This record gives sequence, structure tokens and C-alpha cells, in this order.
Amino acid sequence: MRFDRSAAVLLLMTLLSGCGGGKLAGQEPADLGSYKASAKFEVRWQYDDLNEAGRGGLQPAVTSDGVFVASARGELLRLDRNSGKQLWAVNSGFHISGAVGAGNGLVLVGGEKGELAAYDTDGKLLWKTRVSSEVLSAPQIADGIVVVRTGDGRITGLGAQDGKRQWLYERATPALIVRSHAGVVIQRGAVFAGFAAGKLAAINLKNGAVIWESGVSQPRGNTELERISDITSVPVVDDEQVCAVSFQGRAACFDIAKGVMLWSREISSDKGMTMLRKYLYVSDSNSTVLALDKASGSSLWKNDQLFMRSTSAPYALDNHVIVGDYKGYLHALNREDGSLVARMKTDGSPILFGPVALGDGFLVQTRDGGVYSIAIK
Repeated sequence: MRFDRSAAVLLLMTLLSGCGGGKLAGQEPADLGSYKASAKFEVRWQYDDLNEAGRGGLQPAVTSDGVFVASARGELLRLDRNSGKQLWAVNSGFHISGAVGAGNGLVLVGGEKGELAAYDTDGKLLWKTRVSSEVLSAPQIADGIVVVRTGDGRITGLGAQDGKRQWLYERATPALIVRSHAGVVIQRGAVFAGFAAGKLAAINLKNGAVIWESGVSQPRGNTELERISDITSVPVVDDEQVCAVSFQGRAACFDIAKGVMLWSREISSDKGMTMLRKYLYVSDSNSTVLALDKASGSSLWKNDQLFMRSTSAPYALDNHVIVGDYKGYLHALNREDGSLVARMKTDGSPILFGPVALGDGFLVQTRDGGVYSIAIK
């Protein structure tokens, strides 16, 4: 956001990020009530020697080579996928502010002053460069291009071999925007990203040219705070459509090739959504978890038992939808009807990002640096 006008938004996003539950709205987070357990979380391994991830949190990356995690202090570690044993550790030399990115033999981390470092899977530094501002999300890699989004709203394409800039995408932004960890997703040769004022764009991966741009939502209200309608989470994509949700705005799905809107409906979310086959799952701004029909946007179910607990983006796994909360709890909902079926506590610090797929289970990292490999039975 623009720092000279950001105090109110910074306070808002601090609470939305899980530091205070829902107290900004004058309502206490829901207590954890009883439920009928029909599933169970199983911790396969946990790693507790990582320093804290910082206020904004960090998210690990998983490849066939291993699990890669980072701390705000600049540490980058590779852990064994099956045991969680540390295989190597390096120090990037800068304060890491963006989630770890990995793929095509590269492991990447970005810093609060625009630093970007690329390592091979054995921890050898391959190159280091600087982009236009703070890196707040995981760099993505495809077809020899590293795509990095920065806090000033720019998206940069870099050569994967040497880190040299290949293209730059930038667009005008409103006077007041939300500082977020929204990244990009790459599919079918296009980079998809959401922006301030509810805009969604498809960008050519090779040259940074705009393929299409569409509006998810329009700013509304009388004040600048009321008119914030930014997309603060990563879009979700399959072979046919791309969907996104905005804060204080709407959720919408578009034809992936032409950007034609297929449907939209009013939903506000700062955490985001996930897609599995015919369905979308969303954590809204009140921490209600919703299931939507991907084709029409119609509601299938909703669960508001986690009201104002700052639920993470959801993760769909087999018969369950899994979210974390601001007290470090994981919750599993039945994917068919949204009923709560399992719960477990991690280290008590917020789980700010949705789980990451790891084999037939998943991985989460807490704000205090706990890393957990978990299955659900």
C-alpha cells in the first residue's frame, strides 16, 4: 500500500492476518465448541528448529526433491519429505518476506528490500538480483521464466538461468491499496494475477504482454477504506476457467482463454479459495467457510462455526476441506456438507496460509516457525 496513507489499512490487515481474530469488528472470535469427530489428524513429522516466519508469515514449497522452508531472519532449509530431517541450511543474507518458490531445479526466496536469490536443490547459490520492491509472495517458475510479484503491484519475468529481467508488467493503482501476500499462478503459458480495485489479468509468460483483463468487482462506498476492493489472494485455475475473490467485493469465474465472465456473486475474502473438480471452497472475511458450484457460483453449504477466527485459505483433500486459524488450530470439514469432523492444535501461533500438498497429506507452517507434515484419516 501507499505508506503515507496506510495507517488504518495496516491496522485492518494486521487483524485480518490473524493477530487479533475478529476484534476489529467489535465481535469476539467464536469459541471452539463440541463436534462429532469422524476423522483424525495424524502428525507424520514436525520440525521445530526454524525461527519465526514474521508478522506476515511464510509458506513452504514442496517438490519431488524435498520440502523447502524459510524464516524471516533469512534462513532457507531443505527437509526430507518423508522424515522432516534437515538436509541442508543456508542463510540468504537478507530478511525473507515472501514465501518460498521452487520448481525446475530452482529454490527461490525474496526479501523486504527487493532481494531475490535462486539456489539449486543442494543449496548452492546460482544467482542473486534485485527487483523493484518488497517480495511478498512465492516466486513462480515455468518454461525458463521466473515470475516475481512485488509490493508495488509490479510483476517481473526473469530468466531462470541468470536472473536477468525479461519483461515487466505494471499498471496504475488506486491511491489506497491493501498490502497483501497475493501472488501469481501460471497455467497454459499465461500468468494470472489479481490486483487492486478488483481487477484480474492474464499476462503472456514469454513477453509480459496482456492477454486479457477483467473486473472481478467494482469499488463501492463513500470513503477510501470502504472502496477498497482488492484481490488479496492467488487466483485458482484449471484447464477451462480461472476464479478469484476480492476483499469487500465479489467472487467470480472467467473463461481462461478469453476472460469472459461466467458468473459472479457477492463474497468478501482476504484469504482466498481453492478449487477441486466441480467445486470452489472459500474462507470469507468473517471466517465462514463456503462451498460453491464452480459452474454457477451457487452455494452448496457453509460453516460459520469458526466465526472471526481468521481462518486460512482452505485446502481440499479427499473427503475433507482443511483450514487453519489464528490460534494454530487445524480444522477439517466434511467436503459434502461442511460439518466439522476433526480438529488439532499445533504450536498455538497463527496459521496464516492454507496447507500445501505433500504426497497424500499436507504441510503447514505456523507464524512461530513450526512445520508440520500431516495426514487425515
